[in-house]
Amino acid sequence: MSTQRRVTLRIQGTVQGVSYRESARQEALRLGLSGWVRNRSDGSVEATVEGEPGALEDFIRWCHSGPRMARVTDVARTDGGATGEFRTFTVERTS
Repeated sequence: MSTQRRVTLRIQGTVQGVSYRESARQEALRLGLSGWVRNRSDGSVEATVEGEPGALEDFIRWCHSGPRMARVTDVARTDGGATGEFRTFTVERTS
């Protein structure tokens, strides 16, 4: 039985134009996570991430601050079971 979990995050604040997505990709890969991150048209950033629960929690903690120039005001999360659909962690197009 897999212990892998999935979390979808919605990060709000000053999170676009500050290298948030690329920094999130690097952090996710460092933690051994898979999924994607993208800008949303409303100015927030959205991420869907899968991996081991401890690594996911480390990633979520990182998302609360992000890269140096970011100013995060809120991180909303939705938890679920992993699907195993991702092979790596990518930056996707704006939704």
